[in-house]
Amino acid sequence: MTATLVTQFDDLNDDLHRAGRFGQLVGKSDAMKRVYEQIARVAATSVTVLITGESGTGKELAARALHDLSRRRSRPFLAVNCGAISPHLMESEIFGHEKGSFTGADRQHQGFFERASGGTLFLDEITEMPPDLQVKLLRVLETGTFMRVGSTQVLETDVRMIAATNRPPLQAVSAGKLREDLLYRLNVFPIHLPPLRDRAEDIALIAEHFLDEISRREGQAKRFTPEAMVRLSGYRWPGNVRELRNIVHRAYVMATGNVIADECLPSTDSPLPAMGGAPVLSVRVGTPLAEIERQVTLATLEYFGRHKEKTAATLGVSLKTLYNRLKEYSTVPVKGEGDSAFGSLPNSEE
Repeated sequence: MTATLVTQFDDLNDDLHRAGRFGQLVGKSDAMKRVYEQIARVAATSVTVLITGESGTGKELAARALHDLSRRRSRPFLAVNCGAISPHLMESEIFGHEKGSFTGADRQHQGFFERASGGTLFLDEITEMPPDLQVKLLRVLETGTFMRVGSTQVLETDVRMIAATNRPPLQAVSAGKLREDLLYRLNVFPIHLPPLRDRAEDIALIAEHFLDEISRREGQAKRFTPEAMVRLSGYRWPGNVRELRNIVHRAYVMATGNVIADECLPSTDSPLPAMGGAPVLSVRVGTPLAEIERQVTLATLEYFGRHKEKTAATLGVSLKTLYNRLKEYSTVPVKGEGDSAFGSLPNSEE
């Protein structure tokens, strides 16, 4: 590790002890300290990393920390959500295309591998990438070369690859969503981000962090009452850190003065979506995992009155992933964004 990286790592350690922050990640729990140790250990290498964790746990922030602590930190960091790109456009977006290679290709286009040259390419929701494209990605990882769509010229790439998924990787392989050979190539160094419910001691710290952020942005400082903080700390947060951020921002707006009291939080008798009395889904032994996933997804969607956000939070996936799965199942369009357990929330990126 270079002297500059050593200094940067020391600064991050100082931030962790002083403010409970490691880069843009927030938390002092033992579970997060283990994550920070893993990031620090692998960041300076060129090893491929696979980050796993539920939707909203901060996988992109972990990828960013890996980049910022690497020798590539002065080069581009490009984050791509595979679930947000149409499968028909994904190959062109990743590898680029030549002029005239398909209808509408009126100029040459550089893909993500070229645009991230010398830096880091973060592919989030890797299991949403079509299988035929996973084969081509595997070849890039093995040879360091690729071709633009419509070209026969082999191009070299110098990119550090980080991938992420909110699915358990082996289950994704069994369900046909992730090639086994690609998993082995990506999973050289695995990092798992714990759900917020498994590090409840970090909730107050994270809530204060988001409150400080919005207070600075809006120009008015506010604070939580002890009662409000107790309520936040007692919730299980199925949407993880992203849901907590949205609730803090909403509470800031609801508070008319400088104090965010318990009544500023959305009213609910049962913070978590009530699953008591939910129908039981039976499947035959030997049913393919992909079919079980389809049945569970659609049954959960119906149980929550076809509200996408409640369904996504309960299943532990992002709204984009849920939407893509519903398209895959050829399901009729569903209602607008439903309510979270704390009420209606704005959309947020993966």
